[in-house]
Amino acid sequence: MALVADVVEIDPARLTRDTPLADIGWDSLAVVSFIAAADERFGKTIAPKKLAACQSVRDLAALIEATD
Repeated sequence: MALVADVVEIDPARLTRDTPLADIGWDSLAVVSFIAAADERFGKTIAPKKLAACQSVRDLAALIEATD
């Protein structure tokens, strides 16, 4: 959740796994920033199509965990 909070520049305390991305200002810049941050912090290459299907913080976490 810290990664998502950093990307959208909000307090991590505002987030839960069930927080909808639409409620936290998730936009195209956040998508690009998330892809870059996931690569930098975790060495994960996130597929933009899979990322576009994410609706919540939980979905983002599952995507990172499932990505090689």
